[in-house]
Amino acid sequence: MLPTDLLMFRVKAGLVQPRVLNPTPGNRQLTELLIQTFQSSLGRQRAQLEDELKLLEAGRSDYRVLRGLAHILATDHSEFETGSLTDPASVRSRVFELVQAHPPSRLRRGAVLAQVAATLGQTPEEIDRLLYADLPGEQLLTRFEPPEPEALLTRFNLAQAQGMLYRAYSLIITARRNEPARYKQLLKYTKLFGLMVTVEGDADTGFTLTMDGPTSLFGGTTRYGLALAKFLPALLHVTKWDLTAALKPRRDLAWVDPADEEWTFELTSEDGYVSHYPEPKEHDSALESGFEERFHKLGSPWRLEREVDLVPVPGGVIIPDFRLVHPDGRSVLLEIVGYWRPEYLIKKFELLRRSGRTDVIVAVSERLNLERAGVGVQDFGERVLFFKGVLDPKRVLALAEPLLAETGD
Repeated sequence: MLPTDLLMFRVKAGLVQPRVLNPTPGNRQLTELLIQTFQSSLGRQRAQLEDELKLLEAGRSDYRVLRGLAHILATDHSEFETGSLTDPASVRSRVFELVQAHPPSRLRRGAVLAQVAATLGQTPEEIDRLLYADLPGEQLLTRFEPPEPEALLTRFNLAQAQGMLYRAYSLIITARRNEPARYKQLLKYTKLFGLMVTVEGDADTGFTLTMDGPTSLFGGTTRYGLALAKFLPALLHVTKWDLTAALKPRRDLAWVDPADEEWTFELTSEDGYVSHYPEPKEHDSALESGFEERFHKLGSPWRLEREVDLVPVPGGVIIPDFRLVHPDGRSVLLEIVGYWRPEYLIKKFELLRRSGRTDVIVAVSERLNLERAGVGVQDFGERVLFFKGVLDPKRVLALAEPLLAETGD
């Protein structure tokens, strides 16, 4: 992401619009020039690279664009190291010990370096360079993986959009019917970044995810806003969505209208932003992929859908593995429990209980020792299906038919 001083945006009628770089010949030329500058700086000090970048930005009105692109190249595509196996901190420690033992003077500097060099098997010149080799400016550019120019532009645009969420205190996402595994990845990232989410809706009409931000929870801190910014690339993998965020106006900018009490930032899946997070896997396990393969071979009139339902639960959300849709449109959900860790099993079944849903079939591998894990399944009655090795779709459908009748769905 970008630091606050490199964020570029305008506010029109309370609506925040981040800076977007289009792949024009001029912008492509700038990215190519920056990439070449980094490539030619391999093996050189960071300070030397920064000097080269200052020369490039001299006289440019868009110097902040250049700095933003360079920041992304330095943080996402580069690696800086001290360039020595000897730890600079240990070198400084030995030098300071000698200096303390013998009052320093200009004449003695060379002697101190020579003594430390002798103990480490290096030259005084090497010791002199190593003294502060771990300072950022002294570190060497040891690796650079050049992106494609257009990929750098899209990453810059996303970083600008992410920066708009630094000061967000309310975030509402409307996610409509999506491709398999998208919802699961979305919820995984809310947990990863410590976001608190409330879910409403259903698979047919879509889901509304509401997240509270720093103002309502933590006062003026931007810690939660940073988490929301990190979450945005995960949202981009969801195929159909709209986002609305309420932001605190920035008072440190002279052009900001002091009468503004709130800004709004809006995004949709049609805005063209590109995620750099990995694509979600279609299946979480061989159990699920095998079940889906066997189901399709049946030629059943039922339709099998993957992970299209978010089941709101107090204190969490369940994303069943499959949705089984009857030809008349009624449906039941299927959760396959094949993971053995006790903590996981306890949490999984507790969430299922709290959901209060009676339209969920729970398929449990007999390899799991539920009794040892302290998990009881009596509450689920006939909705529990135990299986060995592979899960037979015929058994699942045999249970689904009467379950539809019971739920009156």
